[in-house]
Amino acid sequence: MATFEKGILGGFSGKVGNVVGSRWRGKDVMRSLPQRGNYTPTTKQEEQREKFRQVIAFLTPILSVINMYFGNKQGSKSRFNLATSYHLKEAVVNSPSGFVIDYTKVLISKGDLRGLDNGTVVAGADQALNFTWADNSGQGNASALDELMVVAFSPVMFTFYSNLSVATRDATTGSVTLPEFMQGADVEVWASFNKPGASLAAISTYLGVVTLL
Repeated sequence: MATFEKGILGGFSGKVGNVVGSRWRGKDVMRSLPQRGNYTPTTKQEEQREKFRQVIAFLTPILSVINMYFGNKQGSKSRFNLATSYHLKEAVVNSPSGFVIDYTKVLISKGDLRGLDNGTVVAGADQALNFTWADNSGQGNASALDELMVVAFSPVMFTFYSNLSVATRDATTGSVTLPEFMQGADVEVWASFNKPGASLAAISTYLGVVTLL
């Protein structure tokens, strides 16, 4: 580390060439950039990087859902940070083709709201998904006006569909229609409830895989 007196150009901050300028204890200092070595990551580090890539690629398209309904922010950790951490630990599995997402472990929302009871989904005509559930309004913090939200995902197309306001909890049935280009696709389906006007949701339920008609 070197110090220098202010000349015609004065002190500087940041990287210039192979040196970095900054202020330290009231003095202008320059440091040389560290030399990069021939670093080779370990197998475990490579595996962790691949798992991280899988999780980020999967969650990013539903970022808006995650940011509204995945738990509560913890200090500097955003809801997306919390979702990433959960899926890294719980929803990535090793397969003969490498690391993949275990859809049965995926959560699209996580919270203290009462979730689905006896939830089902079946395919209907023209790319429809038809849902049924039991009305558990009044149990815990469940309200009749809580709204069913749905996320569907086609792994082959790597395409998501989401609807955050399908029907109210007391309706016990609801339907969504996916885009026509998804006809015939197999989609993984999750559902949950959210409370309108608040970032409060239930722990989502995985409803299985459905072939769109």
